[in-house]
Amino acid sequence: MQQLIECVPNFSEGNDLAIIKQITDEIESVEGVRLLNVDPGKATNRTVVTFVGNPESVIEAAFKAIKKAGELIDMTKHHGEHPRMGATDVCPLIPIANISMEETAKYAQALAKKVGEEIQLPVYLYEAAQPNKSRSNLSVIRAGEYEGFAKKILLPEWKPDFGPAQFDAKRGATVIGARDFLVAYNINLNTTSTRRANAVAFDIREAGRTKKIDGKIVLDEKGQPVSIPGSLKSVKAIGWYIEEYGIAQISINLTNINITPVHIAFDEACNKANARGLRVTGSELVGLVPLQSMLDSGKYFLSKQQRSVGVSEKELIKIAVKSMGLDELSPFKPEERIIEYILSNKDDKKLVSMSLSEFADETASESPAPGGGSIAAYVGSLGISLATMVANLSSHKQGWDDKWELFSQWAEKGQSIKDQLLRLVDEDTRAFNQIMSAFGLPKGNDEEKMNRTLAIQAATKNAIEVPFKVMQLAFSSMEVIKEMAKIGNPNSISDAGVGALCARTAVLGAFMNVRINAKDYKDPEFVKDILSKGQEIESAAILLESEILRIVDHTIK
Repeated sequence: MQQLIECVPNFSEGNDLAIIKQITDEIESVEGVRLLNVDPGKATNRTVVTFVGNPESVIEAAFKAIKKAGELIDMTKHHGEHPRMGATDVCPLIPIANISMEETAKYAQALAKKVGEEIQLPVYLYEAAQPNKSRSNLSVIRAGEYEGFAKKILLPEWKPDFGPAQFDAKRGATVIGARDFLVAYNINLNTTSTRRANAVAFDIREAGRTKKIDGKIVLDEKGQPVSIPGSLKSVKAIGWYIEEYGIAQISINLTNINITPVHIAFDEACNKANARGLRVTGSELVGLVPLQSMLDSGKYFLSKQQRSVGVSEKELIKIAVKSMGLDELSPFKPEERIIEYILSNKDDKKLVSMSLSEFADETASESPAPGGGSIAAYVGSLGISLATMVANLSSHKQGWDDKWELFSQWAEKGQSIKDQLLRLVDEDTRAFNQIMSAFGLPKGNDEEKMNRTLAIQAATKNAIEVPFKVMQLAFSSMEVIKEMAKIGNPNSISDAGVGALCARTAVLGAFMNVRINAKDYKDPEFVKDILSKGQEIESAAILLESEILRIVDHTIK
């Protein structure tokens, strides 16, 4: 699975679009990143840029953008409403997919070191990238802003983490760090009252509201205002009126969706609004959202209905959108709003995106791919799909209400296996194409011959490992199939039986591809080991298929 990092640099220029374009051109010049959004603000004289990609590419793009901004922006002439301290004021990295915060923080540190050393710019680390927690808060680092930085940088406690400890009048300084994904989220209310929207916002936001008695602010023993915390952590919120829509909204920043996800913020806002005689009518996401956030929301609302969460990704997103009214004000298009969908490559799903007839026609054509490996993966996905169907039908069966959660768990497991097998349909064909590409490499001299041989062997190993993964997944699917044959809705027992036949076919078919590709691989130890494991899986699958079919035959009789 590809690692994805989001980068959201803020540049101290919001009026000169030519300067902004030159900076974003630097970002787009790096392969492996995708520019998602450019948001200039005239009043703030600041542009927020959002791009995503693999970590190494993101670091390179961010470095080039920071360097270009320093060349084009003159902080001695900068004025704007937003606090700032440099041409690139802040540059956060955010883990999006298949990467931890700890790993992301290391990439942020590497970027900061590169910026400090190679372009001699003072750099401060913040949030998760900053080991010294006394100076990890962005507002603390930026206090005094650009105008006060000439004196601040000379203080020992404010020596930059990287780069020179001297004031750079033209470029200022920058802050680089790693933080959690921030989701901007607005909740719609059936009122035009900003005051009432604010009341709900104060109910839920972490900072809460200032405590008052008889209209007077209550102070603690130090003379500081006493706060009444709100009900949600990692939530910032305020109420406002949107003239365009003619309604008041609760404007929310979810600063850590692992602590307070979107669906929890929505439900809590509903509860607090109801308590104040208001009603939430829908909501809207501002900008982009990670796929997992939408999937988690869909599962949350299905679980509240005591319905199986083991449904397709598409269905989970649909449930999330309808449950939170994300399409009330404008259409919610997953392909334009979910980060992973925006970044997806259509070629990665070329085969599984075809219709059934198109897939059959492509298989039957004179092209050697898709071949047996892709077909084995697809047959396996059909087998586990049947078992997942049995689980979902059983979950909703009348009179089995106390079993819905058990079947939901089996359905969820089945969906996971199905999704992985579907990815391998195209992966197996890509593996075959890689072998063909390797054979097409030049072989005019000894070096080219060696490189060609190495490429062929690497591609061959991949062409062994992909169908072996199909074997493993198809065999693991038989656990779900067997359980559904034993405890699932008896009216669907034949579906479990057909699922077992498909799973066995997938295992045996994939093993044929493992064996034929292993003939051409020159590592005898690897070949011996994987063939031995494959034979074990094949034998176990044949036995397990027999067990499942006996259960099916017994039930049908």
